[in-house]
Amino acid sequence: MKSQPFTRPTIVAANEFLAEAIRTHTQINKAVLRLGLESEIDAGTVLGIEKKCDRLGRIILDRQSETIETLDGTVSLAEAFVREALGLAEENSSSVRQRDLLRGLARDGYVVVWGEWREPAKLRSALPDEIDLPATDDEVRGLLKHFKFSVPLRHLDLAIDTHTRGDWEAANAQLRTFLEGLLNDIARHIDLAKANALQNGANLRQMLADSSIGFLAVDRKEWSSDGKNYIEGLFKMLHTDGSHPGLSSEDHCTFRLHVVLVTARTFLRRLQQGRT
Repeated sequence: MKSQPFTRPTIVAANEFLAEAIRTHTQINKAVLRLGLESEIDAGTVLGIEKKCDRLGRIILDRQSETIETLDGTVSLAEAFVREALGLAEENSSSVRQRDLLRGLARDGYVVVWGEWREPAKLRSALPDEIDLPATDDEVRGLLKHFKFSVPLRHLDLAIDTHTRGDWEAANAQLRTFLEGLLNDIARHIDLAKANALQNGANLRQMLADSSIGFLAVDRKEWSSDGKNYIEGLFKMLHTDGSHPGLSSEDHCTFRLHVVLVTARTFLRRLQQGRT
């Protein structure tokens, strides 16, 4: 896997689950030893288990891209740490901390394969390496801040927060609002006067496809006059399973999150590079 394959919320969730699952100093000391951090976290009992876990998590966040040798080969410190936590997970556990870790891994583009005969769970990438969801999330946030698109950024944060809580319908609604707000802000960034005169979201998307602007590519079916195009198709999909409870599932909500993040990255990169 990549040198930095996990987002901060997932690493924090792994740390919180580890603190819940570890029962003895021997367990945490062995984990520290496997991570090569024994010189930084003392094996004694003066420091409590919870404080040891807290210190361990802070070290991982600060040095997550460093690589270490493990039985699985050379991996990042962050990956080794997440695997340590995952090794304590149980398939049918009711632990809220474990649930949060699994949701974080799903957001980052990974699936957990549960072992048989007491074998530890395995981590597998659910997406092609080129997508790299954690890096995509970081890039999207960076570009939103660069262009001062504060409202879409807020809706993206809310989508992540509601996904973390398992409120799939609310997350779906925030993803729709995020994408619409992003395209609206792109239109205003390109031509504020024209965008202000149009106001409506669909009209602004049509403006982005007009030949005088050409931000949305008609020849690649990103936009078309008959509504049978990628953008309108995506919005139609995002407008199902909305804010009414019980209409969405974790898998489908996570799928929407992935698609919207990759789409947003494409358009923000295009805006940054000043090309279609």
